[in-house]
Amino acid sequence: MNPKTNRILFVSLFFCISLSLQLSAQQREYVIPEFAKNWSKPGQHPDHIVLNFSEDPSESVSVTWRTSTEITQGYAEIAIASAAPKFWRNAKTIEAKTETMDARKVETAGVVSNYHSVTFSGLTSDTLYAYRVGDGKIWSEWIQFRTASKASKPFSFLYVGDAQNYILELWSRLIREGYRKAPYASFIIHAGDMINDAHSERQWHEWFTAGGWIHRMLPSISVPGNHEYRPLSTKKKENNIRSLSVQWKHQFTLPENGPEIDELKETVYFTDYQDLRVISLNSNLKQEEQIEWLEKVLKNNPKKWVVVTYHHPLFSASSGRDNTRLRSLWKPIFDKYKVDLALQGHDHSYARGRTEPYLAADEQNVLDGLNTRDYTGTVYVVSVSGGKMYKLRPNGWEGWDAQRDRAAENTQLVQLISIDGDKLSYQSFTATGELYDAFDLIKQSDGRPNKFIEKRGYAIDPRRHDNTINYQDQPSEDR
Repeated sequence: MNPKTNRILFVSLFFCISLSLQLSAQQREYVIPEFAKNWSKPGQHPDHIVLNFSEDPSESVSVTWRTSTEITQGYAEIAIASAAPKFWRNAKTIEAKTETMDARKVETAGVVSNYHSVTFSGLTSDTLYAYRVGDGKIWSEWIQFRTASKASKPFSFLYVGDAQNYILELWSRLIREGYRKAPYASFIIHAGDMINDAHSERQWHEWFTAGGWIHRMLPSISVPGNHEYRPLSTKKKENNIRSLSVQWKHQFTLPENGPEIDELKETVYFTDYQDLRVISLNSNLKQEEQIEWLEKVLKNNPKKWVVVTYHHPLFSASSGRDNTRLRSLWKPIFDKYKVDLALQGHDHSYARGRTEPYLAADEQNVLDGLNTRDYTGTVYVVSVSGGKMYKLRPNGWEGWDAQRDRAAENTQLVQLISIDGDKLSYQSFTATGELYDAFDLIKQSDGRPNKFIEKRGYAIDPRRHDNTINYQDQPSEDR
């Protein structure tokens, strides 16, 4: 056989192998893992341990955990942490509040369990503490956290959008990468749709397992999404009114400083952390009824920075969505009180943009000779951290009196936000650690809009990643 024939055969064989591999990749389907029976059931050992802030994180923080009903009483111990292993000699023991959640009649829950909660109060600011929880005999490990400072000091926090789907398989890598980027972060904001089926004990167990000890060390500021509201029964003859996840108020101990409306308890609240006020809103219901409370909390705000978080975005990222009524209700309040940053979820894609500066047209020449693009109103972000993805809205935010500056689809992202005096720095990272988006906001001393500095030179531009799993398109129930 001559060399020319050899080359032809080699090229043909290479082509066939390449084609075969491409077809194999195209035909491959994702196999959802099964979970062992009773995998998510509680036992005598404490699990689902989670920290939540009180209204003042410099003085108090709450811990909540789950056990089987065999454990009828819980305790928490806390001490100032030190390098000496016997720091526990100075620990204080606090009896927990114990509540039984009987959700055996709720189809996707099917469980009865005890939840225990303790609020550690009278703590010293800017101090490293260690705590453990248990029943007096069976204990968790000792877990460390730091209280907020009463002084103005640099700090950072994480923010994620919908975990929702493929939580244990895929969200786990994202939240762990976020912690790897910011091991000294002070807390984490979850912008709703933390699971897919509101009352599913198995999915909540996925969420707690995926985050693991991160939930135990980093206090969570959580708001419910639409997937945290589902009927208690799927049977047509039953009452199919959507209800907040039966686990929500049992497994989280959130501030109760929101509106005096029962349905909004522990879903609408605010937390002050050093120079920042974080306002958590419920975009699922009673949107208009939250305005009076929201305006009061913004008007009487002593903090330099304001971040609001809620689930349904005022400026949507994905195709086929527009929350017109919500935008008409809340945006004028955000504008009036110059909210710095709005952190949202729901759309299963990424978008970051902003509204115009808070200046009238005849004031455009007083900005130190800088183009008005260098200043900004509220910056709005939509992000997704889980495995379900939707397509982007093709025409950006056209027609919404806002401009979309950055957008991505089919990409898991975690955001790191840092505050240092008059500067807020924002970074968005992929699940594999690449920087995707970044900007700074500079607070102006004379009350003018924030100076806006967009960072360039990103490592990637993940508009599409063809080698990732192609998940289902947007279901109609999410519209």
